[in-house]
Amino acid sequence: MEKLELKTSVTVYENLAELTQDDTLLMNKAIEARTKAYAPYSKFKVGAAFLLENGEIILGNNQENAAYPSGMCAERVGVWKVSSEFPGIKIKKLAITAASENLTVNKPVGPCGGCRQTLSEYEINQKEPIEVLFMGEIGKIVKTASLLSLLPFSFDSSYL
Repeated sequence: MEKLELKTSVTVYENLAELTQDDTLLMNKAIEARTKAYAPYSKFKVGAAFLLENGEIILGNNQENAAYPSGMCAERVGVWKVSSEFPGIKIKKLAITAASENLTVNKPVGPCGGCRQTLSEYEINQKEPIEVLFMGEIGKIVKTASLLSLLPFSFDSSYL
């Protein structure tokens, strides 16, 4: 028997003022996307902004419908837009932010498991890490150097 210990290293910033200018721009784009989310059922709005290697910034936000919870998360809306509009262009960074109409979200909100799985495929296929920054509505921001650091033992096409 072998025991493995998994560790993930992240950087935690106290607020937006501590980010680099580029990371602040990207997070502000995610905040902009969040304001346009369609979340009448959960009242929980999420915005995502993807920085591509060609300098384009693509936005996504969560989309709900009356057959709740069959909507879609901001990260998947955004990454599929990236793939459909810019096939083969690598994703450099992803910024995510979340807010609720019911309370102030003051701690970082990372991507859900389904989004981690979906995004991991893009990182694996492009053979380069995707930096991920995530926050709530206010407060601390978490930054990780790679999406896969958020999903150890990921499932990919090599198993098929």
